[in-house]
Amino acid sequence: MEFTPVLRSEWLKIRTLRSLCGTLLAVFAATTAFSALAGLSGSSDPDFDPLFTSLSGVMPGQIAAIAFGAMAVSTEYHGNGIRLSLAAVPRRGRWFAAKVTVIAVPALAVGLVTAFASLLAARAGLGSAANGLTVAEQARGVVGCGVYLMLMALFAAGLTALLRSGVATLSLLIPFILVVSFVIGDAAGGITDFLPDRAGQVVLHETYDGTPGPWTGLAVTALWTAAALLAGAWRLRRRDA
Repeated sequence: MEFTPVLRSEWLKIRTLRSLCGTLLAVFAATTAFSALAGLSGSSDPDFDPLFTSLSGVMPGQIAAIAFGAMAVSTEYHGNGIRLSLAAVPRRGRWFAAKVTVIAVPALAVGLVTAFASLLAARAGLGSAANGLTVAEQARGVVGCGVYLMLMALFAAGLTALLRSGVATLSLLIPFILVVSFVIGDAAGGITDFLPDRAGQVVLHETYDGTPGPWTGLAVTALWTAAALLAGAWRLRRRDA
């Protein structure tokens, strides 16, 4: 089977599953709402970063992005649906590439719209405190935020294909992000700057002090994502459905 019809069939699955559409809506709602609240909180902190404040809603929003990537793959393993998918598309690499594509495109689109809406909502609350942001910095933040959310969705998708379980992926990633990054990461520093979430979030800051810069940090997250996807593809090819 050619790639286009495979892509079309996988997109149909994404579009018709309400739970997946709901997680994308949650990405937008959570990120925008928390960014708007952050904008209303003021700028009294001496380390105030107007760009990060405007996009800080990505912290809870990324949980929904991770859930989208995990659920998009894990639905294939419910009721042995993966057997039907691979019976229709025996070339497993082609099927997985189509699956990854239909996860990446809507995640990126929703991520970009979400980042732009979050920036506008937060800036309305920040007022003159955000006037120092340049157009280039805001564009970097919006584009970087959209790419980051897409990468986290794909990271979850790759892990789900490897573990063959969305529950296992969420049980691993959510505590990892909430505990390692916010508790261990702030205390340890150094190597933790290259964790997938911390590295990718550098692009959301107006100023940054760590080793990876904005685009270097996103590249680090992309490497983590690529490794997860390759591991998932390897598991798919090595194990019978």
